[in-house]
Amino acid sequence: MKRSLPLPLLLGSAMTAAAHPAEFHGVAGSEAAISGLLHPFSGLDHLLVMIAVGLWAARIGGAAVSLLPLAFAGSMLSGGFLALSGMRLAAVEPGILASLLLLGAALGMSWRPPLAIAALFVGCAGFCHGFAHGAEMAPGTSASLYFSGMMVSTLLLLGLGLGAGLLPVRNRCPIGSLP
Repeated sequence: MKRSLPLPLLLGSAMTAAAHPAEFHGVAGSEAAISGLLHPFSGLDHLLVMIAVGLWAARIGGAAVSLLPLAFAGSMLSGGFLALSGMRLAAVEPGILASLLLLGAALGMSWRPPLAIAALFVGCAGFCHGFAHGAEMAPGTSASLYFSGMMVSTLLLLGLGLGAGLLPVRNRCPIGSLP
């Protein structure tokens, strides 16, 4: 039961996958950086996916500890700027939902794929999340300030998930060593 708990939580949050409040898009000047900084905290989909990436990186271990968070953040930034360039993709919101569900499943099943597969998946998730933000940005918004603020919060949330995943678990009794 413990291993499948993240999946129902993510399924229950699926309604927020399309929730990108308008107040976090379309601001000018230095307000763009503050808006970008606050945006990842504005929806459960943002919080869950970023913390889940950090947790999954910790669970996989090794090079994944640094590669997966960086792949997510870099791909998110790339997706955002590609959307701003005028590119259009139809499957962005379904991609966001899929990233939540699949990350929940990967965590729930303790899946440890090869590093390249994990990085590709996390990169696709980050791309979808960033693309949605870039596509929703109103004209006149300082994209560089907005995404700078968003990157700070994104890295903070990724680090929070990573830190939680790396914390030592105390009082764990392995199955073979019960008294």
